[in-house]
This record gives sequence, structure tokens and C-alpha cells, in this order.
Amino acid sequence: MRVKAAVLAKIGLPPPYAASRPLAILDLELGPPGRGEVLVRIEAAGLCHSDLSVIDGSRPRPTPMALGHEAAGIVEALGAGVSDLAVGDHVVLVFVPSCGRCGPCAAGRPALCEPGAKANGAGTLLSGERRLTFRAEAVHHHLGVSAFADHAVVARESCVRVDPGLPLELAALFGCAVLTGVGAVVNTARMEPGASVAVVGLGGVGLSAVLGAKVAGARQIVAVDLSDEKLAFARALGATHVVNAGANDALETIRRVSGGGVEIAFDMAGAVPALELAYAATARGGMTVTAGLPHPDKRLSLAPVTLVAEERTLKGSYIGSAAPLRDVPRYIALFQAGKLAVDALLTHRLKLEDINEGFDRLREGIGVRQVVVFD
Repeated sequence: MRVKAAVLAKIGLPPPYAASRPLAILDLELGPPGRGEVLVRIEAAGLCHSDLSVIDGSRPRPTPMALGHEAAGIVEALGAGVSDLAVGDHVVLVFVPSCGRCGPCAAGRPALCEPGAKANGAGTLLSGERRLTFRAEAVHHHLGVSAFADHAVVARESCVRVDPGLPLELAALFGCAVLTGVGAVVNTARMEPGASVAVVGLGGVGLSAVLGAKVAGARQIVAVDLSDEKLAFARALGATHVVNAGANDALETIRRVSGGGVEIAFDMAGAVPALELAYAATARGGMTVTAGLPHPDKRLSLAPVTLVAEERTLKGSYIGSAAPLRDVPRYIALFQAGKLAVDALLTHRLKLEDINEGFDRLREGIGVRQVVVFD
């Protein structure tokens, strides 16, 4: 079938993207789902810093690539061997298809699935196949999803069936922003009620971490960002304190309001200075968690003695250390119970044709989560 998709042909074109147009809207050929695969009609797809990191070269991927990884849609066809989904099911797509058989999957850590990581790096589906072509040339899949398109073929393992009563433009956010941000709090850090936390970087993932810390019972949430608008947004979502990271006394302020440093600090910015600030703001005996993805050439300056002498912990969190089949329905239930204000994160709706302008807004820090909505 023919589908309309946003395709990145060349990495590193300069902003503003409204002028350089790194994403071209092309008519691609999409093959039918193979064994273990599903055809999904995409209803909504969110713009995420992970997409921007591919566009600007911070997260190198093979090109040409059809971008987009945070999405929700409706099942239209099933490949051979898929018996636990039905046509018409509403699904959230997740960007790590877990095989269920490798070492990490067997250990209960599907976010670290080895075949899933290999396929994502190569730009294929979990099967190793590609279903997209342009003029008979293969087009790579982005994280097994390629959601900036009106239809996508994905591995069954990329789908989580969800309540059809949930608007799909909100459901999309649970596939990355919420899964990553809330998961970093409850899965990676295993935050206990009454803890003090800081969240550095208030994009969709960082604000989801604020929501996660609130619902998990943090006594203090210090929100940190360069944008006063984002800080006000975090305050409205439940942050107890806000600190502008650009202030000369930002670190001192965090340590002062937290009584010497927070118990858990989260870096959600994807920049080394943000991680360094989060680490410095963590108290003795505390934990620093990072879900940011700086360019692979970047390095962190750290005095290792502090890990020992202060019994610190520094942890990475990928896709919120999630088990998506468990966590996506759980977080949706929290939203439906009025405990997780995910709807507040959706600040812009746009058409596929306006996606380059959307990435300009994302790069400039305007708004929180933008979602491409398909008719």
C-alpha cells in the first residue's frame, strides 16, 4: 500500500528546520505485515527529543529513515502467527520491541532486549526486515515504529493494547514521554514515599517525571530548567520548588531548599551540564538517574571518589526501565483515576505537513508535547 510519511534523508541540516526542511513528506510503499507483524493505522504521533537527536546528528541512525517513535493507532491487519490482537484494537506503540527470550528479557528487563536494540540500531523491524521503500529503494524504520506516517507495519512486540475509550492523541504520550519519565521514578529509582527529588530538564519526559514523583509520594519536587515558562508549568503540575538552571546560584539554591541536596536527582535534558548539575545536587548517599541521550562523543567529568566516600549511585534509565505490557496500562489507569495529569502535557496539535516547524518549536523549547494528528 502507499503511505504518506516524514522521511529524513540527510542528518545534520542546520536550523531553522522550516527553511532547511530535513523531513520530506513522501509517498512510500509499505509492504504487508510479515509473520509476527501488525499493520497499524496511525492516529497520533508525538514529537520527541529522540527524533530531534536523529535530525541534528546527536543520535546517529542510518538514512533514509522514516522517523517517529511515540504513537498510538488502530490495528488494521495481522500477519501470520499474531493471535492475541484483533482488527480494530487500539494500541500504543513502544520503541523497544522485546523478544522475551534474550538474557535481559529473561531477567525481567525488556527495555534492554538485545535483539530489539540490534534491530533498532540497524533500522529494521524485530524480524530484521524492512517494509518501507521509496522508488524501490529500502527506507529504514525508526526504532521499529516509523510513526510519522498514516500507517506503519510493526512487530507484534511493539504493540500494547489499550482502553479504546482513551483518546489516541493522549494514548500516544504513554509510549515514550510518560513511560520514560514516570518509569525513571518508579522503576529505575524505585522512589519511596516521602523522598526529596530534583528533576533537571522539563520537556515531556522531565515533566512526566514530575508527575511520577508526585503520584509516588515525593515530599519535595525541585524542578530545574532554563525556561521560566517550563518552570511555571512544572509548578502547576506539582513541583514544590522551581530553580532556573541559568542562575549563577542554581546549585546552591537546590541544595539550600533541599537541606543539603536531594535524595534523588533526575537528569532528563540530554546534555552533559544538566547531568553534572543533577549529580552535584544529589545528597550524600543519594542517587542520580539520567534518561538523557547526549551525543555519543560527549564525556562526563566525575570524581569517582564521591561514589565511594559518599556512597552515591549513578544510574541510567532507558525507556523508564519499563515492562511496557505492565506499565502502559498501569499508567493509563492512573491517568483515568485523575492521579496522573498527562493531558496537561499536550500543548500543540499539528498536521504532518507542518512537522519541520514543529521540530523548530521543540528545539527552541516552546510548549511541552506536540502531536501530529492524522485525519
